[in-house]
Amino acid sequence: MIDKIIVINENEITPTHKHIHDPYEYYKKKVTPSSEINQCYVAFYEIPPQKSNYPYHYHEENTEVFYIIEGNGILRTEDGSIALKAGDTIVCPPGKHGVHKITNTSKDTMLKYLDVDTTNSPDIIHYPDSNKIGIIKHNQDPAFYKNNSTYDYYEGE
Repeated sequence: MIDKIIVINENEITPTHKHIHDPYEYYKKKVTPSSEINQCYVAFYEIPPQKSNYPYHYHEENTEVFYIIEGNGILRTEDGSIALKAGDTIVCPPGKHGVHKITNTSKDTMLKYLDVDTTNSPDIIHYPDSNKIGIIKHNQDPAFYKNNSTYDYYEGE
């Protein structure tokens, strides 16, 4: 748990790079270490041109806030797409009305933003395009399931 003030320059944080599945790719600089999260998670993200960092999704338990620092992109929502530019702040509440996906629309410039999230655990993340859910609990590997496989409470007992 974080129990002291953190002051760190973004340029002092070593980024992690994730590019496992096209068209998803990002660089992340964690301000708050994942292992020490208590109520808030903070990270800088950079999304390469023509990429997204995560699929279209929403959280049941957590609010996500994004502040666009540099670049341009598109925010996909349940009401359509919204153009993003430097200076924009996005607040995605928990629940299906907070469904979102950020995509860098540039052909040659990174989309950079600050991500600040609440960290209620466990959290259930819904992925409407692929009909799956993810369950995320602090300091454990996430688990993903298809929504269409439901069972009676007593089945197999």
